[in-house]
Amino acid sequence: MQPTGHLRGDAVRVGGDARQRFYDARGYGRPLDGNEIALSRVEAAHLLFRGDLSGIELGGDAAGVSGGDPVGFERFFVASAAAADRFAVRFLVYSDLRDRGFYLSPAREPWPGGSDAPGDAVDFVAYERGETPDTGKVKYPIRVVGERESVAAAGLAGRTLAVVDEESDITYFAAEGGAVDGATDYEPPADLSGVLLADRVVVWDAPEGLYERGFYGRPLTGRAADVEGALQLSLVEAASLVADGRLALSTSVGDEGGVAGDDAARIVARGREVEGDRFDRRLAVYERLRGADAVPKTGFKFGADFRTYLDVETVEDLPHSEHLVRVVEADHRFSPRELSLDVRLAGGVRKEMVFAVTSVGGGRGARAADWVRAADVEWVSVDRLTP
Repeated sequence: MQPTGHLRGDAVRVGGDARQRFYDARGYGRPLDGNEIALSRVEAAHLLFRGDLSGIELGGDAAGVSGGDPVGFERFFVASAAAADRFAVRFLVYSDLRDRGFYLSPAREPWPGGSDAPGDAVDFVAYERGETPDTGKVKYPIRVVGERESVAAAGLAGRTLAVVDEESDITYFAAEGGAVDGATDYEPPADLSGVLLADRVVVWDAPEGLYERGFYGRPLTGRAADVEGALQLSLVEAASLVADGRLALSTSVGDEGGVAGDDAARIVARGREVEGDRFDRRLAVYERLRGADAVPKTGFKFGADFRTYLDVETVEDLPHSEHLVRVVEADHRFSPRELSLDVRLAGGVRKEMVFAVTSVGGGRGARAADWVRAADVEWVSVDRLTP
């Protein structure tokens, strides 16, 4: 005879030998007095689904007054879906991970593992296989997300996303923090001179190493070209070089009306003209990547802001780029479809998908070199995961 559970508030209590049967042996619930345990609604539904509980009494009070005849899985599932947020998708993920051999706990106090959850945006903690809630190390902090929900970009690092689509299939994503670090050893010269055009800067007499070793810009070439040393820089490349004191503008085409400020202010103003405040965030991320000895180049062909090369010696012997970097605002919220598209594309071209969650403050009234370096950038790499 299987035991019966009793719903008390938002937990299901089970007596008899429940502690030995469910908690000690299989990691369900949390101990109460004696041999009684408390189960979360999802845990209780899973045991009911498996036939390990004979039923659950609904509507009982704290004094233990019965709530009527015990109900089976169907009625308990429907009642819990009405009472608890995202119950149906959380049940699907809980059941899937249990079937994969993981013990799980609700990621809240006073359940085991609740204190190990990184913040409130976690539904379960899954322990290392073979480990119990008493002694186990948390393997995955699980955030359950429906296909049509959204996920905050800020604070995403350190979580495992379990996305449940409309057909109840589950896709897992691992989000990890950590900066992008390179090993490119190149120092640009400090006497570059360029012309600011509509959306780029041309350096007419660029030294060969600027492109060949630093992988800045793109040479202005052609089959019948009679011009040597001309290099086209993107606005973010030029703004970075100006902010670092490496590049000065000899001419600015298109701002004859007068753009106040130094050369950096002129380039930043032009960048904002062509792409709005997004330019500020991209410039801040570009500076961080260059400062970490990585080489960022446009990621346009991949639908990203940048692709990165970590160790460039010469362009003639250029390695494959390692990352796709997409710059997002600090308050950005991903749709699961958006994440899936980005991660799938990056994986398809053998790159790691990295999101630069960026907040730029005080840029309008300060020197570019100051506000760019003061920007707050959180790096989050996201990849598909098979638990």
